[in-house]
Amino acid sequence: MSTIEKVTAPKPRKPWAATPLDRSKTAGIVIAAALVSFVLVAITPMKGKLAYAAIFFLAYLIIDFVVSFQKAGRPAAVDSLFRGLVTTAIAIAVTPVVSILVTVWVRGHKGLHWTLFTKDMHSNSFTDPVSQGGLLHAIIGTFLLVIVAMVISVPIGILTALYLTEIRGRFTRPIEFLVQAMSGVPSIVAGLFIYAAILIPFTKTVNGIQGSLALAILMIPTVARTSQEVLKLIPSDLREAGVALGGTQFRSVALVVVPAARSGLITAMILGVARVAGETAPILLLTGGSGTKNYNVFSGSLGSLPNYVWQAFSAGTPESITRAWAGILVLLIIVVILFTTARVLGNRKVGKK
Repeated sequence: MSTIEKVTAPKPRKPWAATPLDRSKTAGIVIAAALVSFVLVAITPMKGKLAYAAIFFLAYLIIDFVVSFQKAGRPAAVDSLFRGLVTTAIAIAVTPVVSILVTVWVRGHKGLHWTLFTKDMHSNSFTDPVSQGGLLHAIIGTFLLVIVAMVISVPIGILTALYLTEIRGRFTRPIEFLVQAMSGVPSIVAGLFIYAAILIPFTKTVNGIQGSLALAILMIPTVARTSQEVLKLIPSDLREAGVALGGTQFRSVALVVVPAARSGLITAMILGVARVAGETAPILLLTGGSGTKNYNVFSGSLGSLPNYVWQAFSAGTPESITRAWAGILVLLIIVVILFTTARVLGNRKVGKK
């Protein structure tokens, strides 16, 4: 009696996927480049991490080019060269970001403790032990500054974007130019403008609302430009359908276009908040930097995370520097959360509920 053996079909493989032989070749090239960089740094005057990295990438490009040329000829060698250059460029772009994140975490996590989020600096100085005092007042101040700036800038930014995409009046080109120009305005210029236009002639003293006005100036271009790009993604068929049903332009925009772009507009708002959450120059100039909790943005000095970090670094002691790095870590976590939220919302389809 004959038996029929079950034949298992081979698992399909993507043509562009690397084979085990390709992976082993890449690993060998990486090891060879690492050995070359180690030897050259050891026998030449070039020293340091930068020398290791530069020699490694250069050696990797040369070895990969030679191996590809011997194996598949000139076209494959040129392809491997450009692939290596792109990989090198990506590594150069990513390395500073990773270095910043690692440095902030290594130096900042030592200053994290529970009282950091439950106490202010009313009864303590920055030179006291790290376990005493906290940055609750700075978190509250930053939150108030950003909320007020958001209330001012978000309506202006979204209305500007609606004018540029829906109305397209005679001032479209000048407004686009101004929005683009404002995107490159240094933060200190916004702070000096509020200082000269409001603080000196009117209030004569620092308070939170002036800092929020400066942040709003910086936030409006981000909200306007991002909202404009989101509104451009709305299909024209939706606008035409609203008009065909008898709606005016205002009703079509308010009841059709804006709801369809809701998630994108929320993303624009979050990006604007992330843009100004860590601004330092106008805050130092206009808010004063109190060490006590203050819930009134219209009166009195107001603390903030950038001001907390600056005051801690200015003290110059090991305890104060640890406090400063802890404040930077908290601010970085807030900004990362905001950008991640904006990224998640931005990946959703426009108009998806």
